[in-house]
Amino acid sequence: MHAQHEERPLLAITMGDPAGIGPEIIVKALADRELYDISRPVVLGDCGVISSALQREASKQQIRVVEKAGEAKGSPGHIELVVVSRLETETIVPGRPTPEGGEAMMHAVLRAVDMARRGEVHAMVTCPISKALMQQTGYIYEGHTQLIADLTGAEDYVMMLAGRRLRVVLVTIHCGLKEVPRLLNTESVYRTIWITARALVEDFGKGSPVLGVAALNPHAGEEGLFGSEEQAVILPAIERARREGLHVDGPLPADTLFWKAAGGRYDAVVAMYHDQGLIPLKLLHFSDAVNVTLGLPIVRTSVDHGTAYDIAGTGKADPSSLKAAVRTALEIINNRRKRQ
Repeated sequence: MHAQHEERPLLAITMGDPAGIGPEIIVKALADRELYDISRPVVLGDCGVISSALQREASKQQIRVVEKAGEAKGSPGHIELVVVSRLETETIVPGRPTPEGGEAMMHAVLRAVDMARRGEVHAMVTCPISKALMQQTGYIYEGHTQLIADLTGAEDYVMMLAGRRLRVVLVTIHCGLKEVPRLLNTESVYRTIWITARALVEDFGKGSPVLGVAALNPHAGEEGLFGSEEQAVILPAIERARREGLHVDGPLPADTLFWKAAGGRYDAVVAMYHDQGLIPLKLLHFSDAVNVTLGLPIVRTSVDHGTAYDIAGTGKADPSSLKAAVRTALEIINNRRKRQ
């Protein structure tokens, strides 16, 4: 038996690029009746696109169009859909992105942010978009995270990638590797530590979280032999966080830090750059990792993978990350409710 209608949180799930695997993983994830025991998912997308995905999967689920998220009943077997686009079905071919699909992709994201800000849904869960398409439609951002932060007026935000064994937060995200040392500064490292610690308490229910902070250079710089960023940039941020009562270790050599974190030593790792954090994360959680934007006034989680055009429409897409993103959103909602 699922909880009472009003008690189950409303989740806005955005379709992502209709030419990617978003529609397929939505159909597969929402075939799981257990998700309806704990939530009322509402898809923001295109009726024709979702219908085509249902047909390809030979699914018996039915689409129920709703005008507003609050109309959703959360009944298993029904995909409740707020229509944000009406694409010509024949123009949307899996694996072949189009400008029209890009517009529809962005309409879903913008509508979800608006609904979350107005309190019409408790959280938004995003399926993968094409960053190139997003920029082609006029939204010049690095990705979802920066766009949503801008739309919600969030200045202090960071991206967390989370799995059951490992949580990773990034100081720098999408930039060239040679740019990382220039972009790192004590304030940005400190801010990432502080936002992460606060979110672990408020969103993940960790009473006194312990963070491990990665060094930038091999062997944590070996006392300056292999680089000075540890002493000049990272350590002052850690010391400031410690003075404010946070439990922080580092800067620690990344090659041992992640092993310790995966073993349970740390509640999260603060990594200096994208691949430093995501290689170990995806090694452990390739299928079930979740992208969470910390520091937003709304709850936003996402799958931790791309549009996967190469397998779109083939039936091979794995919905595990989307299911995990739904469950993580619910965890955050429930922890925030407890603190109210």
